[in-house]
Amino acid sequence: MRQFVAPPLASPSRGARITRMSQARHFDEAGRSEDPGRQHLLRIFALRCIAIGAQLLTISIAIWQFEAQLPLPPLIGIVATLGLFNLLTWWRVRRATSIGNLELFGQLLVDAAVLTALLYLTGGWANPFVSLFLLPLMIAATVLPARFAWAMAGVTVGCYSMLGWLHVPLPHVHHGGSPDFDAHVLGMWVSFVLSAGVVAGIVVKMAHSLRARDRALAAAREKALRDDQLLALGTLAAGAAHRLGTPLSTMALLAGELKEAARNDAAATRDIDTLRKQIEHCKQIIADLAASAGQARAEAGAALPVDEFVRNTLESWRALRPAVDVRCEMAGEGPAPRIVSEQSLANTLVSLLDNAADASPEGIELDTSWTREQVVVEIRDRGSGLPPAAQGALGRRVFSAKPGGHGIGLLLASAAIERFGGRVTLANRSSGGTRTRVELPLAALATG
Repeated sequence: MRQFVAPPLASPSRGARITRMSQARHFDEAGRSEDPGRQHLLRIFALRCIAIGAQLLTISIAIWQFEAQLPLPPLIGIVATLGLFNLLTWWRVRRATSIGNLELFGQLLVDAAVLTALLYLTGGWANPFVSLFLLPLMIAATVLPARFAWAMAGVTVGCYSMLGWLHVPLPHVHHGGSPDFDAHVLGMWVSFVLSAGVVAGIVVKMAHSLRARDRALAAAREKALRDDQLLALGTLAAGAAHRLGTPLSTMALLAGELKEAARNDAAATRDIDTLRKQIEHCKQIIADLAASAGQARAEAGAALPVDEFVRNTLESWRALRPAVDVRCEMAGEGPAPRIVSEQSLANTLVSLLDNAADASPEGIELDTSWTREQVVVEIRDRGSGLPPAAQGALGRRVFSAKPGGHGIGLLLASAAIERFGGRVTLANRSSGGTRTRVELPLAALATG
């Protein structure tokens, strides 16, 4: 018998590639469906479709019903240009995974510019449809931050004011330029300015409060869902720990008998010793799980410097994954702070190391740093990375980006780190692979 060595990373099979591609599509579609910017742009597209139809209908009624002498070719050209732009918007909605506030603001600027061009050709601020400038302002105040709403207020007031001096007059609509009519138009302008100020001031605050409430409700729902999942996983883990004790004891007994039978075969003896160490390590993990259940934080472990705690955790993990090369660096401001040696924190680091080793069995990197406020542990692998949408799923739902994965490791890791007031973030490396970053506040870990 030869000593066991982890096999090198094999080239992915066609089935594995198809699985990863389908998972990437799943996360991409989930990210698009959940992105609020994309939903807002979809609504703007729908409203613009209605606006284009209404503009064509209004032009037709003005020409055929009221016999208005309108410059038809430029009006149709402006509406047609808006229609082409809306087709581009639809393509953008279908293709984009994330749409920012600046892009939404640009979309609303296009609508304001088109409305200004149409009103310029049809009487300027005397046109009864001039109040439609409030629509892009209302949308900006509802879905965008305050600075964009105030900017849109300035744009619409400026366009409205400009139309008072620059426009193609329609003399048949109102007779003469009487002082009464001029006062009426000026009153409309003052009313619009006041309305724009109210929308940009009050509606923005109301929309901000509603968005904050929605975010709080969404976070509460996600936390409740995750807590339910963790409770179910905890129940399953307790049952599995209870049931695994017997087969592990049986394997340990058989390994002892095999070693006695193969005492004249040095290679077989080494293999059996490795097997017995792995079995003992598994039994110790189960014992730690049972011992830590229900313990208070102060009873979880002794106080250790953070570099020693990480080093001990890494050595314990290396006993299970001896074939994986790990480059480890530790540095920080001053001496390493002492923290409580939490078993759950150690288990979290082991889980993250397992994920990195599964992605790149040829080697991973572990960096630990600390300041006076926090400890940062960064694990880097050289795997294929994560789909962009999968990064946003961390801690929110069960997911796995590797074939055959159950998708619970990162959920448990995120929950454990958040219990200490920290966070786990994932990001793709520019050189290939994934960077897993764990940030932990010292206030929740320090021994005082």
